[in-house]
Formats: sequence, C-alpha cells, structure tokens
Amino acid sequence: MLDTTRIAAELRALLGADAVLTDPEDLVRYESGWRYGKGKALLAARPGTTAEVSRLLAYCQGQGIRVMPQGANTGLVGASNPDASGDMLVLSLERLNKRLEIDPVNRTALVDGGVLLSALNEALSSHGLMFPIDLGADPSIGGMVVTNTGGTRLLKYGDVRHNLQGVEVVLADGTVLDGLNRLRKNNTGLDLKQLFVGTSGFFGVVTGAVLQVVPVPRQHATALVGCASGEAVLALLQALERELADVFTAYEVISANALIPVFAHHPDIRNPFGTSQPPAYTALVELSSTLPGAALNLAEVLEERLGAFLESDAGESITDVFMGKPEDFWSIRHHISEGLRNEGKVLAFDISVPRSRMAAFTTAAVGVLAAEYPFVRVCDFGHWGDGGTHLNLVWDEATAPVPSADLVPILQARIYELAVKGFEGSYSAEHGVGPHNQRFYDAYTPEALRRLSGALKTHLDPGRILGTTRLD
Repeated sequence: MLDTTRIAAELRALLGADAVLTDPEDLVRYESGWRYGKGKALLAARPGTTAEVSRLLAYCQGQGIRVMPQGANTGLVGASNPDASGDMLVLSLERLNKRLEIDPVNRTALVDGGVLLSALNEALSSHGLMFPIDLGADPSIGGMVVTNTGGTRLLKYGDVRHNLQGVEVVLADGTVLDGLNRLRKNNTGLDLKQLFVGTSGFFGVVTGAVLQVVPVPRQHATALVGCASGEAVLALLQALERELADVFTAYEVISANALIPVFAHHPDIRNPFGTSQPPAYTALVELSSTLPGAALNLAEVLEERLGAFLESDAGESITDVFMGKPEDFWSIRHHISEGLRNEGKVLAFDISVPRSRMAAFTTAAVGVLAAEYPFVRVCDFGHWGDGGTHLNLVWDEATAPVPSADLVPILQARIYELAVKGFEGSYSAEHGVGPHNQRFYDAYTPEALRRLSGALKTHLDPGRILGTTRLD
C-alpha cells in the first residue's frame, strides 16, 4: 500500500501546496473519461512548468509510482484515466498552459502541452490564423499530439501529425527531450517527434509543441447533397476532388438512420427535407478559401459544379441539393451523437477503411447485423472524405433479447473483424487504442511491431510507470 499522505506532502514540497489534490471529491473529474474509462486515483498532481513535470516524474520513478498523464480528459477510449487500483497518480497538464508564442511570419505557434485548442485559436485569431484541426471537444494540445487528432477537416489540412513541427517530451525518469523545432525543412536524421504522436503517452509526456498554423478562410460555402447509395457518395466525392480540390475542405456523410433522430429530438434545427424521408445518405460538402468573394464566389462555384454533376450520368443517383449557411448545416452534423443517445443504447465505432471500399464495408456491416442481430440499427456517419466512419449501433435495451453487457463485446469483435480482416481497415480511425481498444490492438497488431514497440518502451520507460495503454 502506498502512503498517500507522505507522497502528497513530498510532492507539495516539490511542486507547491496547491499543485496536489487528494480529496476524493476533487479527484472525481480526473477519474472518469468522456465516454469510457473510470478508475480511482492515488492523487492528482498539477505541475505548472516542464521543469516541474520533470521533477514529478523523477520522483515517481524513484518511488515506483505509476503515472497517468492527462490533458483535458476529452478522449473517447479511456486512455487518460487511472485504473481501478487506486495506486496511479494522475499527472494533469491543466496548469501547464503558460507558453503560447505565436510567430505569424513563420506561421507557427509554440505552446505548452496543457494549452486548450480554444485558447490557442483565440490567440491566433488576432493574427488572422488558426490551428486547422476542427473538433467537437476542447482538448489540450498535448492530448491532441499523443492521440494524433484528426477532426472534420482532415481532408484539407491533415491530422495533428501533418501540422506538427516539434515537441518537448519528458521521459519517465524526468529526462527532458527538447525537440521544439520551428523549421519546416530539417532533414537531419530521425524525426523524433513522430515517435510520440498517437501513442497515448506510452513513451513520454508531451509538455510542449510547435504547431503549423494556417490563415483563417475569408469565405465558406456549404451544401447538403442527398445520395441514393454509398456508391453515389463516392462518385460525388471523386467529382468534387477532380474539380475543386484547391478549395475542398470537408466531406461529411450522414446516413438516414443517423439524420432522422437529429430532427426528431431537436425541433429547433431546420429539416431541409421537410416531411419527406431523407435519402440513404446525405453528404455535407464544404468549400473554403482565403480569397475574397469578389475574386472567387465559392457559393456560385459550388452551386455550378453540383448542377453540372446532376446533369451527368452519375447525377441520377442524387436526390436533393440544398445550399445554405455553414453554421446551419454543421449544427445538424454536430447534433448527431446527442440525437442518437435519445434513441436507446449506443455502441460507437471509430473505423477506417480505404475510401474506395467504404460503401461496400457499410453494406456488409448492415447485412451482417440484419442477419444476426436484427434488433440493432446501424446509424452511421462520419468523414468519408478521409476514409473514416462512426458506425454507431443503436438498440432498445428494454426489448433486446441479449443484455447489453453481453452484446457489446460480441458486436465489437464482429464489426472489427469485418473491418480489419475483410476490408483492410482499422478498428481505430482517430480515437486511439486505450483500454477500450486494448484487446483489439493485441489481436491485430503484428508481432514484429509489438516487439519493436516493447523495446522502445523498455528503453524510454524501463520501470513501465506511464499510462495504462500497452503497445507491446
């Protein structure tokens, strides 16, 4: 048993009296995840500088205390929460948020790992810049790095990995790796920062980052396009990329089953389909540009191109086209998850497959569930433009013939097997591994890759004190 009182006293001496929390009521918000993950923390330590993170980790390594690094705790796979033992210290980055240095000429921002995405964009706005990873949550930058966050505009801007120039990382023994590189071109060997991207803090704690930032677009144009089939969705995507790639920002796709609950439970959101049944799929198309409207009218361009597509042979599969305000159409997209929660039990999947196989995968998943679990509805939506889909499954727990506790692992195994083995896909498009996906990492990761990851873990964290995710 760890002596919490002694450890807390020694850490307060290292970090300051207000940097350590031990009261159970204060610890609750660090112990439960956004969607999954619930544990019990030994205590929460909140260092305010990289040097304090270093001292904290050196202390924990010496004492054999396991550590759960935590940013804003907005992850969806339980990777930022302690286990149930009560022996894990939560290392919160919430007070590590002082550095926020913007270089508008270099178009970079150097930030502490605990800086929130909203705070970064607020600071960038006065320079006409933004960090182009668009999310429904408000994560910390350190958390975004270790989860390699994607978002709704990955089609145009890429994920965090594509917009990261450097990182500062503290290893488990307190060693600080200063890789805060501001250069876009630096071909001098191992790109060390990529070792820590997307690994859920498995190798070290990201305490700082240098990010590429982009000009804020001056104008947007959006449309909702009804598509009779998944194949029509992909045909439209190809056509838009061929003709509008320079300004094509987002391509979100919503099935009828995911769209109907939005309007049913949010009557304040205008339904462009009125009393008509929505088509099989609705694509949310967004164009954006830094050019002024006088130089390029995006709304006219989008309307003209969609009109041309309608007149082509492929246009027969388009059922509706609605031009409208971006905020109205994005409001529909952002209320899907909430709408589905009002429909029953929701099992959310974050899956990617090659874009060319997305329609076939979705059809196969619907077919499998209709045959084996006909009481489960597929309510899919997501980022078809980058090959990602949130294949949400919904059912009425009161009438389901199988208890949810038994059904969830069965459905997970069935759908992930179909995606990974049947369609060369991934069981985690952007949410990460974490305890929620650990058994699928174990099942699908090649042994050679796990051995290499384990060797790196042994070198970087020989005491294996960091996190609950296992990538070896």
